[in-house]
Amino acid sequence: MTRSGPVRVGLIGAGWMGRFHGQTLARRIPEAELVAVADPAPGAARQAADELGARQAYQDPADLIGDPAVAAVVIASPAHFHTDLVVAAAAAGQAIFVEKPMALTVADADRAIAAAAAAGVPLQVGFNRRFAAGFAAARRVIDDGGIGTPQLLRSLTRDPGGFDPAAVKPGAIFLETLIHDFDTLRWFNPGARVLDVYAVADALVHPEFADRGLLDTAVVTLRFDNGAIAVAEANFSAAYGYDVRGEVFGSAGLVTAGDVHATEMRHLHAGGSSGSTVRRNIDLFRDAYTQELADFVANLRGANRPVPTGPDARAALAIALAAIDSVAAGARVALPPDAA
Repeated sequence: MTRSGPVRVGLIGAGWMGRFHGQTLARRIPEAELVAVADPAPGAARQAADELGARQAYQDPADLIGDPAVAAVVIASPAHFHTDLVVAAAAAGQAIFVEKPMALTVADADRAIAAAAAAGVPLQVGFNRRFAAGFAAARRVIDDGGIGTPQLLRSLTRDPGGFDPAAVKPGAIFLETLIHDFDTLRWFNPGARVLDVYAVADALVHPEFADRGLLDTAVVTLRFDNGAIAVAEANFSAAYGYDVRGEVFGSAGLVTAGDVHATEMRHLHAGGSSGSTVRRNIDLFRDAYTQELADFVANLRGANRPVPTGPDARAALAIALAAIDSVAAGARVALPPDAA
């Protein structure tokens, strides 16, 4: 798909992440033009459209998808709407960027992938860590053989806290948080397939919500078919800030990525050493969020930049679902051969 002139993009979802994506499209990517915003909440789309300079505001996302001025959509709605919106946008011939998770079941992931393939439209998924400078540099080291054969991998996500435990959906720690780590671990071990998963999880931050099904802390072990063993961990309340890191240890070395610190500044004083930390995802990954949409737009204008696709989303989802099953069963869960 090659276009001349700015790519006309519609934004579906004017919440926290949607607003940030909208700002990126409207202000940080000259090759994109944000032309419409849709959100079912009364007044939300109009407010966002006015703020971002978009011409149209729709309460029904179907109206945005049906707008002939919209050539591509960025879907940042709640996750349970993602698949149906992907299918509808594909049927309209629109290029699609969808936030993770693309789907909540493997069947829906297959439905989204099939719809995009049948329509011949690009389908990119919001695994933003691939676009963070440190993570991308680590992958280049891996590709260049800098760590040899991967043997041990690690990825972690620790959110800075302040969440409402009553609002956390069942399985969210796997489907909406650790799904980033599962994609990162697959990406850091290119060509390898996850064989099985063992997960443990509990409510350690808010134990009083454990009987309501809250899981706010989890550790997942993955085994790959090339022999590598990986660990993913998550916690919803890191007192010191938003912490996302990755590591690959191999036969010839080690590579790491990620840093909780906001800058390289360190203050040495009588009490020791201190430095400021990051508290929001849009601060820690501001450049990565921008770059993933810049690459989405660039590919629509004829570039051929590597981006996470529908099958990548399906593979990470299969791991997340296996982790949920593992917690329930208290046992290791094998992934089917087609999970990758």
